[in-house]
Amino acid sequence: MYTVVVSVTRKVRQFSGGVCDLGLHVVWCSKYRRRVLGGRVGERLDELIRQKADERGWEVVALEVMPDQVHLFVKHDPKSSASYVANQFKGFTSRVLREEFPHLRSRLPTLWSSSYLAASVGSVSADTVQEYVDTQSERV
Repeated sequence: MYTVVVSVTRKVRQFSGGVCDLGLHVVWCSKYRRRVLGGRVGERLDELIRQKADERGWEVVALEVMPDQVHLFVKHDPKSSASYVANQFKGFTSRVLREEFPHLRSRLPTLWSSSYLAASVGSVSADTVQEYVDTQSERV
């Protein structure tokens, strides 16, 4: 048995009143899981997601556009909720893509399904955080 030690360098972002490192893994699918995100549509979707992130001051860490779904790992500001982040990407990309690619309007009533997954991403485990909180009285 052996132990692997991984050094994680955190990149925190400064905001008024503090610093934070908030990341989300957001996944959403096309309506009816139709495979409409390939080719030029997928390339344009990638551009639009990055554009929206830049506009909001968010950082796209990883992005994968698949034929019927999108996986996005994004760092965001502390005032933006997970639902706000997901809906900003979904609403903006749906409107622009349906304008630029008319075949998306004729094949689907809406581009995206109404659901999404938003999971917080941290660089420390829940056990580490609990241990830190539990030992605060010893640090005073």
